[in-house]
Parts: sequence; C-alpha cells; structure tokens
Amino acid sequence: MPPLRRFWPAAASGFLSEASAVALLAVSAWLIVRASEQPFLLAISVAVVGVRLFALTRAGFRYLERLAGHDAALRQLAATRSDMVRRLIPLAPDGLGQTRRGSVLGALVDDVDDLQNLPLRVVQPLAASALVAVGAVVLVAVVSPPAALTLLACLVGAGAVATGWGWAFGARAERALAPLRARLADAVLDHLGSLDVLIAYGAEARSRERIRVADAAVRRAAVRRAAAQAGSAALVSLLAGLASVAAVAVAAPAVATGALGAPGLAVAVLVPMAVFEVFAAVPLAAAAWRQVRASAGRIAEAVPADLPDGLVHDDAPPTGAAPALGDGLRLRGITARWPGAATPALRGLDLDVQPGERLLVVGSSGAGKSTLAHVLVRFLDTEGTYEIGGTPVSRLAGDDVRRTVGLCEQRPMIFDEDIRQNLLFARDTATDDELRAVLARVGLDDWVEQRGGLDARVGERGALISGGQAQRLALARAVLADFAVLVLDEPTAGVDAAASDALLVDLLRAVPADRAVVLISHVDVPAGLIDRRLRLADGRLTAQP
Repeated sequence: MPPLRRFWPAAASGFLSEASAVALLAVSAWLIVRASEQPFLLAISVAVVGVRLFALTRAGFRYLERLAGHDAALRQLAATRSDMVRRLIPLAPDGLGQTRRGSVLGALVDDVDDLQNLPLRVVQPLAASALVAVGAVVLVAVVSPPAALTLLACLVGAGAVATGWGWAFGARAERALAPLRARLADAVLDHLGSLDVLIAYGAEARSRERIRVADAAVRRAAVRRAAAQAGSAALVSLLAGLASVAAVAVAAPAVATGALGAPGLAVAVLVPMAVFEVFAAVPLAAAAWRQVRASAGRIAEAVPADLPDGLVHDDAPPTGAAPALGDGLRLRGITARWPGAATPALRGLDLDVQPGERLLVVGSSGAGKSTLAHVLVRFLDTEGTYEIGGTPVSRLAGDDVRRTVGLCEQRPMIFDEDIRQNLLFARDTATDDELRAVLARVGLDDWVEQRGGLDARVGERGALISGGQAQRLALARAVLADFAVLVLDEPTAGVDAAASDALLVDLLRAVPADRAVVLISHVDVPAGLIDRRLRLADGRLTAQP
C-alpha cells in the first residue's frame, strides 16, 4: 500500500465521486417527478442547481481520484520493484541458478505490476462502495424505511453471491494465470535464445509446439477468469433490478395511503440502481484481491526471506574502495558448496596467489573449478580462512572484494549495446583513446575498426560476435577495471581448438605484469605464460610440475 498521506486524497475523491453519482440520480429522479406536478419554479430551483452541482463534482472528483490514486500507486510500484531488485542482488548469480528466467521475470514485472491493484482496485473501490452503500440506505430510509430494508438486503445478498460465484468459478484461473504466463515466457525465451541449435537439430517445430501449448493454457485461464467476472457482474445486475422491483412493492402501500409522495417513490425506486452501479466494483475487487495475494505469494517465493546456505551473508556495508592486495590472497582449509547442494564442492582447499603471479588451475569437469572462481570473488560463502592482504574477507563487503578480485566467466555477459558502452560499464570515465588502447591489448583493434568503430552493436548477449571475440571484449572490460587479481574461468570454452592457444596467449599478455591472473581451464596453456600449475581434484589443489 502507498503511504496514507499520498493515498487518502484518492480514497476521499473516489468516495465523493461515487456519492455524487448516487446523489445525481436521486436529485434527478425527484426533480423530474416533482416538475411533472407543475409546482412553482422556486420549489425546484435548489434541485436544478443540485443536478448541475453533482454532475460537475462527479466528473471532477473522478479525475482527482484517478490522478491521485495512480500517482500514489505508481510511486509505490517503483519503490516495490526497486526493493525487490535489492533483495535479488544478494542471490545473484549463484542463488538463482535453479530459477527459471521466466519465473523471475514474471515476478519482477507482471506480479509486481499486479500489486498496484491493491490500492486501485481493492481498497479504494471497497471503501468507496461501502460508504456510499451505507449513505444510500440511510437516504432511502428517510424516504421509505421498508424500501431501505429491501435495499440493504439486496446489497448484502449481492455482495455474498457475487463474491462467492467469483471465488468458486474464477479463483483457480486467477491463481494459475501468472504461473502460466511465466511458463509461456520461459518457452519463448528458450526458443529464441536457442533458435540456431533447435534448427540445427530439427527440434524447432517441437519448441514452437511447446509455445503453442503454453499460450493456449494462458488463454484458457484468461477466458475462465473473464467468464467468472462476467457471471458476477450479471448477478449484481439481476439483484439491482430485484432491489428496484422490491422497492416498488414495499413502497406502493405508502403511496396509496398518501404517506409517500410520487417524488419520494421515484427516489426510493431509482437510488438502488445508482447504488448497484457503484456496488458492482465489489466482486471485481474480490477478484483483484485474490490476484494480488497470488502475486504477492509468488514474489515471496522468488525472493526468500533468508539467503540460502552457501551464499555470502554480507554484514559489512560496502565502502566503494578496493581492499589492498598486500602480499596477495591466502586461502586455508576452504570448504564451499553450491546453494541447495548436499555435499561440498571444495574440501579443505589451500591456495596462495602472489601479486603479479600467473597461476593455472586445471581439472576435469565437475572437479570444482567454477566453484573456486566463485569463492575467490565472494559469490559463494566459505568455511575456513580467506584473506586479502591479511584482511579476512568476512570483514569486507562482497562488492569491495570484487573491486580487487575480478572474474571473466565462461560465458561473459555482453550487453545489447555498442562496444563503447560495453567497455564503459567497467570505468565510465574512460576516454575513447583509452578504450581503443585496451582493445588493442586484447587484439580487437583491427576487428573493431572493420565493424565501424566503437559505435558497432554486438547484439543481445553478444549474438553478433563470436565466442572468442566475446571473451576478448570481456577481458578488455576487466583490464579497464584494473583488478589486482583477475580470475579467468574457462576462457576458451566457446572457442575452437585451433584458435584457443592464440586466445590464451592474447588474454594472458593483455593483463599488466603487476596484476595476478588465476587461469582456470581444463586444457594446458603454451609454455612460458604460467608461473605455477595446480590440479584441482576431489575439492583439493595439488601442485604440478
């Protein structure tokens, strides 16, 4: 909910707009019937002014309600989405490894969007409808107490029946709609992200069929929800007509005896119509409430209250300064596991990295090489001792650790921007000359010029460039960031064997000599580029000649 100081003007304006609508119909009904009796003009002049007043206030307060309500809801929406992103950051990347992209995207976009319905389509309509209904019953009671009792009974019945109908026939569809949309988003993302592979292996038609099935499920759920809402609206309309008919029936005797005049009868009969027009928002508010609750539940699942075991629980606030490397990195007795894993990937690991040292870590697939990389940059928490320049990393914020120890991943994140912007993410004050110089160090200067310079686009996740070019671009970004220790995690994983040696030579030579490099690879490297070789097996490191 938005803060009360921002929300109350919208709630008050909504009530005044709905009250003006009921008052407009009541005064109009009284005026028309009273005018048919041909009284003196003075007797109806106040009612004439009232019709004009309520017509203007209805529209004016409706505008203010929309303006104030959406301003408050959208401000809160922005704050909620920002809070969710802040909650997701500690989970990234390793805490999100088992989460589908479509599910997180659905929670961050669709489900957070649904939360704005709480003030706009739940609280505000319910508050306005309840107050207007009470006021209308009191108004009708002044004219005809029996008609007021029938109106009250019909309102209570309409609320119970319409809400129960929506709950019985629409609740399941409302709960299922967002997960089905996330499943559809997953199918579309998987299809477009792997389209070349799907076509190569003849699986593109099967992937399209998966999208079609997911889309059909979303459509069925949306139709069921709409049908339930239509049924609720029909029941409200039926009971609105019943309320007017009942008002005629119970008020007619008073008209026959002269206790109730014709203008009063018009008010008693027609006011229920206006009230039920306002009251029609109640079943819709109930449906919106169910949708909001379901969305809030999915957001809570996407953003757990506590960090999973294995992730870093940062207690130290980031300072924005890189910790001094000093005499290097020191790891003793390190044990680490991935979130949700039953067994640790690293067990009692010892490692020293000296300033300017070139270190190669080799090992088979699944030996824990990527785990070691993520431990070094504090994506994963550890048991044991890990120090940077003699300072335990437990005293440092993860963001500060990553200002000293940088990581180039197997599949580097290349943004759908031009080459310049992809480099400026590392240091936004760099000049074009500095960018060209760092590109030359990684062997991309001629290639960049052939593509049109720094303004050349690289596509989403580097779709327009090769795997080797993506690795070189990521390394240029890392060199520009000037990490004291740079971890290269399988930099040749997406490169053919013929080009892998040349890529490794360029990568290692591009890093300044006073900067340490930890190269993690499943293959050996050309001679003369590495100071030490270590083998990782069974979660432990052993020296190799």
